[in-house]
Amino acid sequence: MQRSERTSPIYTPDSGPPQGARPSPVILEKIGEEGVFRMLSDLYKKLEHSPIRGMFPEDMELASRKSAAFFVQLLGGRPLFSEVYGPPRMRQRHLPFEIDEDARNTWLACFAEVLEGAETAYGFPSEHMAGFRTFLDLFSAWMVNKLDR
Repeated sequence: MQRSERTSPIYTPDSGPPQGARPSPVILEKIGEEGVFRMLSDLYKKLEHSPIRGMFPEDMELASRKSAAFFVQLLGGRPLFSEVYGPPRMRQRHLPFEIDEDARNTWLACFAEVLEGAETAYGFPSEHMAGFRTFLDLFSAWMVNKLDR
């Protein structure tokens, strides 16, 4: 994985860790693990051509599978991520990368593109889309560890 050396102190968002409900487990029930893996593969195909590409390992498909394992677990499925990689601790895992608001917004924009057709492409339940987007917004805000200056 490409890691950038920190050139700035670690910023911690005032909002603290994400508060509120996790995305509904109904999402996983409807799209299944395979759907989660396809959705994250599609996300990483977009990230591969984004300005934040350098934050990811060379093998984007492997990275997408790791991320999908996290989302399966997050959505109430099997603990795929924890079984292979240990406790998620996502903020800690992201600290080697300088993630500012621009990087966060790029990640969110790529995810938003994937979610535009998610009801059709993966069977994503539309009634849970708003809650999922809210989770992504709060989660990504917690990953920001560098102030824009």
